[in-house]
Amino acid sequence: MTTATKPTKKTDIDTLCINTIRTLSLDAVQRANSGHPGLPLGMAPAAYVLWTKFLRHNPKNPKWFGRDRFLLSAGHGSMLIYSLLHLTGYGLSLEELKNFRQLGSKTAGHPENILTPGVEVTTGPLGQGFANGVGMAMAQAHLAARFNKPGHRIIDNFIYAIVSDGDLMEGISYEAASMAGHLKLGSLIYLYDDNRVTIDGFTDLAFSEDVTKRFESCGWAVSAVEDGNDLKAIEAAIKAAQKIRDKPKLIRIKTVIGYGMPKQGTSKAHSDAPGTDAVKETKRNLGWPENKSFFIPKEALSHFRSAVKAGAQREKEWNTAYKKYEKAHPELAAELKRRTAGELPEGWESALPKFEGVDAKATRAYSGEVINAIAGTVTEMFGGSADLSPSNNTLIKASEDFQAGKYGNRNVHYGVREHAMGSAMNGMALFGGIVPFGGTFQTFSDYMRPAIRLAALSHIQVIYVFTHDSIGLGEDGPTHQSVEHLAALRAIPNLAVIRPADAHEVREAWRAALKRGDAPMAFAFSRQKVALIDRRKYSRADGLHKGAYVLAEAETKAGKATTPKLILIATGSEVGLALDARDRLNSAGTPTRVVSMPCWEFFDEQSAKYRESVLPVKVKARLAIEAGVSQGWHKYVGDAGDTLTVDKFGVSAPADDVFRDYGFTVENVIRKAGKLLK
Repeated sequence: MTTATKPTKKTDIDTLCINTIRTLSLDAVQRANSGHPGLPLGMAPAAYVLWTKFLRHNPKNPKWFGRDRFLLSAGHGSMLIYSLLHLTGYGLSLEELKNFRQLGSKTAGHPENILTPGVEVTTGPLGQGFANGVGMAMAQAHLAARFNKPGHRIIDNFIYAIVSDGDLMEGISYEAASMAGHLKLGSLIYLYDDNRVTIDGFTDLAFSEDVTKRFESCGWAVSAVEDGNDLKAIEAAIKAAQKIRDKPKLIRIKTVIGYGMPKQGTSKAHSDAPGTDAVKETKRNLGWPENKSFFIPKEALSHFRSAVKAGAQREKEWNTAYKKYEKAHPELAAELKRRTAGELPEGWESALPKFEGVDAKATRAYSGEVINAIAGTVTEMFGGSADLSPSNNTLIKASEDFQAGKYGNRNVHYGVREHAMGSAMNGMALFGGIVPFGGTFQTFSDYMRPAIRLAALSHIQVIYVFTHDSIGLGEDGPTHQSVEHLAALRAIPNLAVIRPADAHEVREAWRAALKRGDAPMAFAFSRQKVALIDRRKYSRADGLHKGAYVLAEAETKAGKATTPKLILIATGSEVGLALDARDRLNSAGTPTRVVSMPCWEFFDEQSAKYRESVLPVKVKARLAIEAGVSQGWHKYVGDAGDTLTVDKFGVSAPADDVFRDYGFTVENVIRKAGKLLK
């Protein structure tokens, strides 16, 4: 090793460790021939200070609840966190770093929480980590308000993140920053990699606002570090940020992207492998052995690995404090333990409403009744709406609003910020101890789609309450009528979409969502009223848990069950239409089965035997009825079947008129059935 890599005094070990991060990142990108070296090289000093002097974590127990959270919102700089995880003893081997971006490795191109221990959130799409952190801070504030007691401050986490110029350009970051400032989320400390460079070039091509004024106007405390290599200044800025408890904090750190590289400070240092010669030159510039790859000086490794002992001690101290808390407040301690373990309270299902003899209501209204029936028992339910609470029926009546200084309340007002709502809910779920739900009109699910997709990718429990699910919205017209959105949501892997037909299916939908702890769920609820299906006459609604079930069997003219000649498959408000048509068809001598199919995803998970029992192959005459696009339905109706769907945009008119005009009538169902049976 060169002289520069031998620590001779305390300050030298810092430089040695920082350059270890830099060169590991550089080598991994070069070996993969892909990646983003610029951020790791520029932000290595700030990350080093944060991880070695401030971050409370335990490498041997990455899920320790008492830990601080660190988010790399600028996920393209993933080698920064992978290097830190390896160096601090998280069990991420050097071989995994060498396999960066390769098939089967734990070092994917962008960090994934389900793949790599120590990665808190899945990031990559810029702005998502920024908003995830806001959600984590909301969860932290809520849980602290509920569980902390005098002398027992057991929930006291900081939420740290590294954010980039690109993060701040994304609209979601403004939504989330505005919300965080309004809520005065003091646990947030974001380190802004202010390098003024993006892939296209310098940021002044597209980004010239005063970031400090922007964040201050949103209620953040903003400070600046003029030199990203000034360790003392970085440390002082974080210490000062920790002392501000009534505002989120943004620390602007002016860095040089790709520090040490021949093309540092330019877009050429942002992404892609620099090449062998550039790697060697960078190492020479850093005083590093240029012919050694993935070189980790023993002194640096030893210094980093002190995090293992320190982390174990921090967790031990927290556990001791928790035992004292448990003794002083046993009921609260038991609840917190249950919630953070992802376990539902014993007997919670008995709180679900039975819906006996209820009036016809929109399924959104039934959903509101379920929420309020179980919220007192399922205390981890924490949710709200993007400024549509009365329409989405998401308010918990027994609770007040979650606001600054009133963090123990459970009704969240996200404002008109659908995207931030979606991503914040992801952060809440990942923080733990909370089951987040959030509502908006189904058509506005488009605004939050990236967050929904990441929830599905991350295997987390988030519940989306989408209402006004079809042309049944009526007068608001095609801009608000979500004809294509069911198909779009169903296209997301690992997302279950449920469109209930009546109050009983709504109840079962919520039962399924709360039991499904490792994946998100989307509800599609109606604006218009739907009749309560007589479950004494027709099948029980618990068939919902299999995705589709025989709601009403085919009958002869005499009313006896028989083999169907026709199957009507329907969801949501159209199930009632299918039942009415069935009655007419059975009476006319066409034995007709009605299948309620509230959840495609659940049905596809069932055995071939069960699927055959519901949709027998020999019955070719099948008609799917749903007030949305036909895309995807041919999987269930087959080549010989047909659909009564909406393959065009809606129209502004009263809902009944729109449905009639679009052919959702008993007469049209019978006409289409007749064509199938010829």
